[in-house]
Amino acid sequence: MDLDDVLRRLASVGPFFTAPSAAEPPGPGFRPLSQLYGERLGEYVGEVGRRMGTGPGRVAASTAQLGIASRLWSLGLGCAALTGRVPDLAPDRVWWRLPEAGSLELWLPRPADLPGEELGATVLGNLAVLDAGLRSRFALSPQVLRGNAASGLVGALRVLIDRVPAGGAVALAAALLADGGPLGRTGTFVHEEGLGVAFVRRSCCLYYKAPGGGLCGDCVLRTR
Repeated sequence: MDLDDVLRRLASVGPFFTAPSAAEPPGPGFRPLSQLYGERLGEYVGEVGRRMGTGPGRVAASTAQLGIASRLWSLGLGCAALTGRVPDLAPDRVWWRLPEAGSLELWLPRPADLPGEELGATVLGNLAVLDAGLRSRFALSPQVLRGNAASGLVGALRVLIDRVPAGGAVALAAALLADGGPLGRTGTFVHEEGLGVAFVRRSCCLYYKAPGGGLCGDCVLRTR
C-alpha cells in the first residue's frame, strides 16, 4: 500500500487516526501547524480553555499539547504498524483546522514517507516547536510536556493494537520509552502479548484542575 492507501485504512481505526492526504484540502480553513504554533497559539489555547471551562491558562495549554501529540502519534504509529513507514510530520507538512464543534482536524497534503525508525524524530521534532511556545507563554514545565508526549504515545498504541497487527509499533514505542530513549524516564511502560499495554507516568497533565476533571488512567497522582 502507498501512504495514501494507508491513511485511508487508518481512518477506520478512529478519529484520532484520520487525516486525509488528497492534494486538495477536505474543506476550507486549513493552515500549516507551523502557523498554529506561532501567531495562532494563544487563540487556540484560549479556545481549548473555553471548551474545558478553565480559561486560557496552563491546564488548557497542557490539554492542547496532549491532544496534538496524541493525533501525531496515532498517524505515525498507525502507518508504522501497517507498512513499517511513517509520514513526515514536520509542522509545515501537517495542516489543521478547528471546527466550531469537534476536535482538531488534520490534513496531510502530498505526504512524504520516512523509515519507521524516524517516528520519534518526526513527531518529537514537531512537538519541540509547539512545546517551546507553550513553555514561554504558559510556563508549562518540560516534565509535564514530556509526560504528555509519552502519554499520547501509549494511548495511541493502546487503541491501535486492538484493531490492527501492531507488533512493529509496539517495538517502536518501547524503544522511545526505554531508559536512554527520547521519552525515557517519563513513566513505567509494560506490554504483554494478548493483554495489551500499561503505563504509569511520572508527571501529571493537570486535567484534574479542570471543572469536573479527574485523574487520568496513567496519572502519577493515582499512586500517591
